[in-house]
Amino acid sequence: MAKLGLDDIVEVLKTAGESTRLRLLALLARGDLTVTDLTDILGQSQPRISRHLKLLAEAALIERYQEGAWAYFRLAHDGAAVSLARLLLDQTDAADPVFRRDAERLDVLKRARAEKAQAYFSRNAAEWDELRRLHVSEADVEAALLKLIGEEPVEAFLDLGTGTGRILQLFEGLYRRGVGVDASRDMLAVARANLDRAGITKASIRHGDIFNLPLERDEFDVVTIHQVLHFLDEPSSAIAEAARMLKPAGRLVIIDLAPHGLEHLRDEHAHLRLGFSHQAMEEWLEQAGLSPEQTIDLTPAGAGADALTVTIWLARDRRAAPAAENAEPLIAIGRRH
Repeated sequence: MAKLGLDDIVEVLKTAGESTRLRLLALLARGDLTVTDLTDILGQSQPRISRHLKLLAEAALIERYQEGAWAYFRLAHDGAAVSLARLLLDQTDAADPVFRRDAERLDVLKRARAEKAQAYFSRNAAEWDELRRLHVSEADVEAALLKLIGEEPVEAFLDLGTGTGRILQLFEGLYRRGVGVDASRDMLAVARANLDRAGITKASIRHGDIFNLPLERDEFDVVTIHQVLHFLDEPSSAIAEAARMLKPAGRLVIIDLAPHGLEHLRDEHAHLRLGFSHQAMEEWLEQAGLSPEQTIDLTPAGAGADALTVTIWLARDRRAAPAAENAEPLIAIGRRH
């Protein structure tokens, strides 16, 4: 961890040492919030809140990202400046009347989010339950995925097509920083509500396109694409973009369906691809600069004619890992669980 000089320490303390800004830091340490959220909680004007957020961002204490017309803010994950700010937050008294009132208003906001997300989820639950009945249980898939990825801690975890955020929850004990990306704003609301309910603050949710991710290349160690590719016209392009996110020697894990003949899934569930063969997937992985390492087929016990086999493919970036590098990020690409 980099150290701060005298002037830098003073600047951080000056920035964080103002009542509104310290309250903002305490709130943003608990999750991603918009300017509107913050004005509602603090009862201050939008220009005033925006000005304080600008100062906090300039001091590298918070991060900002865009989601359509909305800008979200959260406490920065890394850096000497935010480490000092976290020490200050650790010393705050949750029983202080101002901090307590802010926390109560944040809880009200999160409950409203959860109710809205649950309404959307309930409208679509029947469709998802029908698909689940066709293939091996999610518990079996998750168990295989946990075994394949292993227990070695990772620095960052990216979940593409995050859906309900289940993958971020599943690997919560493994990563230091998590990011979930999805193209559906409704599903992002569900994921945020689920992370709030689970008390997971080290993961953030982003709106984005799986073919053009709003992330830096070579940033993650493991990428998982979970039940996403069969919805896409060009699965190979999504694999190439996921591979671009990997650090040297990073791993890509794809979970999807094996080839099948259930044509009704095209019309009723928007499946564009009826599964993927081992050969086709391995060719796409190699084209993306990855070396296939392992393939696992999971077929339901007593499978009938309509049963679907779930396949897990593991591949690795061909570039050698730097000799002195520590354990690194995990990317999961999940959809609806």
